[in-house]
Amino acid sequence: MTKKILICLLIVLLNISFSNTFAQTSRKPDPSGVSTGTSADLDTGAYKVVDTLAKKKDTTVAALNSSVKKLATAVSNVANADGKNKVAINLVWLLIAGFLVFFMQAGFALVETGLTRAKNVGHTMAMNLFVYPAGVLGFFVCGFALMFGGVGALGTLGGFDGLNQEFTVHILGHTFGLFGTKGFFMNGVYDVGVLGFFVFQAVFMDATATIPTGAMAERWKFASFAISGVLIGGLIYPLYGNWVWGGGWLSQLGANFGFGHGHLDFAGSSVVHLSGGVLAFVGAKMIGPRLGKYNKDKSANAIPGHNIPMAVLGTLILAFGWFGFNSGSTFAGTDFRFAVVAFNTMIASCGGILASTLWIWYVRGNKPDVSMMCNGLLAGLVAITAPCAFVTPIGGLIIGLVSGVLVVEVTLFMEKKLRIDDPVGAVAVHGANGVWGVLALGLFADGNYGDGVNGVKGTVTGLLYGGGWGQFIAEAIGAATNIVFIGTAGWLMFKLLDKLVGLRVKPEVEMHGLDLSEMGLDGYSGVRMDKNAETPLSR
Repeated sequence: MTKKILICLLIVLLNISFSNTFAQTSRKPDPSGVSTGTSADLDTGAYKVVDTLAKKKDTTVAALNSSVKKLATAVSNVANADGKNKVAINLVWLLIAGFLVFFMQAGFALVETGLTRAKNVGHTMAMNLFVYPAGVLGFFVCGFALMFGGVGALGTLGGFDGLNQEFTVHILGHTFGLFGTKGFFMNGVYDVGVLGFFVFQAVFMDATATIPTGAMAERWKFASFAISGVLIGGLIYPLYGNWVWGGGWLSQLGANFGFGHGHLDFAGSSVVHLSGGVLAFVGAKMIGPRLGKYNKDKSANAIPGHNIPMAVLGTLILAFGWFGFNSGSTFAGTDFRFAVVAFNTMIASCGGILASTLWIWYVRGNKPDVSMMCNGLLAGLVAITAPCAFVTPIGGLIIGLVSGVLVVEVTLFMEKKLRIDDPVGAVAVHGANGVWGVLALGLFADGNYGDGVNGVKGTVTGLLYGGGWGQFIAEAIGAATNIVFIGTAGWLMFKLLDKLVGLRVKPEVEMHGLDLSEMGLDGYSGVRMDKNAETPLSR
C-alpha cells in the first residue's frame, strides 16, 4: 500500500514538472544576467507605447503626428526614469560610503584606548562615543550652513540649488567667499539630496573632532572635551571647510589668481586631518604632558599602551572605513574614477606601513614597533586622502612611502625635541601627513582627472607632470592657512574652556585614573590593577 502511494506521488510530481517545463513564459531565464534590465524595467507605460507604435501600420500624416507625440512622451518618461535611477545610484553610493566612514569611529575608539592605559579605558572610550552627538548637533545647528550654505546646486544628487547664499567680500576686483548663510538648523533645505549630503559630511566632521581626543587623552576633563566637540563641529571645522569645499576663497585661487584649480583636497587631507592634527598639537601643548612623561633632564619616559591587539584591530577598522572616506568623495556611484581612488587608497596605506616598519626597525631603533606600524598605515591613508583621485598608482605608492618615514620622524621630534606628549601620535599621523597629502597633490597630479573643477578649464596637473608651480602653490597656501586659522581658533577655544570648566583633571585624579573620578565607574570592572605602576616616576 505504501509503495502504491509513493508511486502515485512520484507520478503527480513528474506531471507538475513537465507542465512547468512546457508552460508558456513571458521571459526566458537569464543565468548570465546579460538580458536582464531593459527599457521595460525603466517605465512599463513607455515600453508599451513604443511597442504599440512599432506594430502600427497606419501611415497617414495624422497618424504619424500622433505617433510622434506619443513617442516623444514615451522617450521623456524613459529619460526621467533613467535620471531618477542615476541619482538613486549616487545617493545609495554616498550613504553607504558615509556609513563606512561612521564605522571609523569604532576604529578611532579602539586605537586610542589600546594605546593608552587601562585605568583610563572608560574615559577614552566615552570621549570617542560622545564626540559623535556633540559634533553632529553643532554641525546641524550652524556648521552645515556655514560650510555648505553657498555651495550651489548638488549636481550628482538631484540638482537641488537651495544652498545658494555665500557671504563674500570683494577686494581688488576679486570675490572671496567666507561662509555660507543658508541651512541653519537645516531650515529651507528639506531635500533628499541635501539630507543625504549632510549625513556624509557630518561623519567627516566627526573624524576631525575626534583627532584631538587621542593627543589629549588621559588628562582632559570630560566636560571640557564635550564642549569642544560642539565648537569644532559648529564653528571651527566648517569655516575652513567652506573655504575649500563650500565655494570659498581657497577654492577660487585658480579662478582669481591663476594658481592651478585653487586649493584642492579630494577627500580631506587638509580639511579633515590637518584640521584635527593642528587642534591636537595646540591642545596637547596647552594641556601639558602626562604625569611622569618627562624627567628633570627633559628626557622622555615610555608610557606603553595597555592593549596592542585593540590598537591593531582599530587600525584595520579605520583602513576599512577609509575606502568609503575616499571613494565616496566622488559623490557619484556613476563616476568610475572611484576605482582609481580605491586602488590608490590601498597602495598608499601599504607603502606607509612598509616604510614606517623598516624605518623604526633599522634606522631609528632595532625592533619593528607595532604601534608605529599602525601609525604608518594610518599615515599613508591620511597622505593619500587629498590626491587619491588625481595620481597614478606609482604616485600613490610614493606618497605612502614618504608618509611612513614622516610619521616616525615627526613622532620622535614631537616627543624628544618639542617635548609635547601625544599618546597616540595624532599630530604626526594627521597633522604632518595632512600637509604632505595636499602638497603631494600639487606634485603628483597626472592630468587625467578634474576637468573644470572649481571653474577652471582643463584637468588637474601637478608640478612633476608639467603643470607648473600653480597647483603646488595653491596647495601650500591652503595648508598654511589651515595651520594659522585652525591653530588660532583652537588656541582661543582651549583658553576659553580652561577659564570656564578647566582643561585638565587634578593630579590625584590623573594618578588614580580618570574612569572612576570622571565617569563614575571603572572601564575594567572587577580587574585589580596597580594604577600607580602605570605612571612612571620622573627622575
